[in-house]
Amino acid sequence: MDADVTDSAGPPSDPDRPDEDKPQDMSRDSSQDRSREESGRAEAGSGSGEAGAAAGADEAGTGETGATAGSGAAPGQGEADGVQTWADQPKDGSLAARKSHWLRWTALVASFLVLIAAGVGWWMYKKLDGNITTDTSAAAELKAYEKERPTPVVMDAQNILLIGSDSRAGDNREYGRDDGGSQRSDTTILLHLAADRKSATAVSIPRDLMVEIPSCRTADDKKTRERFTQFNSAFELGGTACTIRTVERMTGIRVDHHMVVDFNGFKDMVDAVDGVEICLKEPINDKDAHLELPAGRQTLNGEDALGYVRARKSLGNGSDTERMERQQQFLGALVNKMQSNGVLLNPTRLYPVLDAATKSLTTDPGLDSLRDLYDLVRGMRDVPTEQVQFLTVPRQPYRNDPNRDELVEPDAGDLFQQLREDKPVAVVPADELEEAERDQESGRDGKPDDAGSESPIPTPTYSGSSAADDLCKQ
Repeated sequence: MDADVTDSAGPPSDPDRPDEDKPQDMSRDSSQDRSREESGRAEAGSGSGEAGAAAGADEAGTGETGATAGSGAAPGQGEADGVQTWADQPKDGSLAARKSHWLRWTALVASFLVLIAAGVGWWMYKKLDGNITTDTSAAAELKAYEKERPTPVVMDAQNILLIGSDSRAGDNREYGRDDGGSQRSDTTILLHLAADRKSATAVSIPRDLMVEIPSCRTADDKKTRERFTQFNSAFELGGTACTIRTVERMTGIRVDHHMVVDFNGFKDMVDAVDGVEICLKEPINDKDAHLELPAGRQTLNGEDALGYVRARKSLGNGSDTERMERQQQFLGALVNKMQSNGVLLNPTRLYPVLDAATKSLTTDPGLDSLRDLYDLVRGMRDVPTEQVQFLTVPRQPYRNDPNRDELVEPDAGDLFQQLREDKPVAVVPADELEEAERDQESGRDGKPDDAGSESPIPTPTYSGSSAADDLCKQ
């Protein structure tokens, strides 16, 4: 019976615990605080029982789980009072630990992916950069003749000589016989980029054009004599440097950079943009060019595209003139395909094009890095397709040999002056230009009498095409 007696001044006595170990002062303070918070809830005479329950709850808060069960506190009361119960603590701690663990793993994975992306990007950059072949010999040769080279007139404009090599050595021997690896410039284009980068003009130079070729140094370190002969001999005699010097002497235009592209590079670039669309009025069957195509609209892959731009005997009148025009139109369609499909702005689509191009490129030291090529492409990507123009230098059959060409003056001189001074050049289809010239000669310019005598065709105007032209509407 004595064990049931309680002390009104404190919690129930614990026979297993000495009096000096009991936290009586803490229990008393807790009882007083809770009595003030819960005043009016119970009778004054039952305060000792309430205090005992409060003491049990308080001990539970300090880590004594056995007292929690005996306190008699209602479920959720600790939450309602703003006091976290012991049962909640392990749950919250585990959640925080899991969250911290997840954040650490997320950061680790993100860092790993960034490192992989950076590594892949660096590998791709180095691969493309390493594809390019640097022509240091041409640069050295040109430096030796610096005093005779033209002085640039407009500093921000750029003139780049594009040379398509027709070497039959190595992988290219399938396109013709191999003359011991000798090569001539099958296609040569002087590309002028305006200083404001709002236009680009590509001028084809006929390979059979009769020109003055200066004395050049050969591959075996011998010097050739000056001669008047067909243009593509310069590349065979003295390589790129001799070709550049021949162009500069003929045009008075300073060549800032050069690129030599072989057959396989052209094929791979066409394949990288998923082919280029053309239209044929008649079917083609050219065994020499390995080309057999039906008439009508069609998309050419790299192999067929190469045969198409090189074919001569089976297309048109078999002249090199028509072949150059066909090359210009196809290059325009290729540029249009790259711009209209967003290739230049899409890294995943641009990489295959750059890979194909850089594998077949030999450039001067000023364009022998991917960064240099990217800056060049970036400067051209905003040029409207209608302002990417193609034409052939004004020429006519050479008077001493109709199988060769000669410049038409003063038209050729006027064109070279426009490019030197970075002035605009207009091109129109050949039939439109011929009609306009006939109208001018007959005094009919297609305008009313009060419209003045100004020609409807801008001056100077040349026969040519632009990248915006649709080959299927011509």
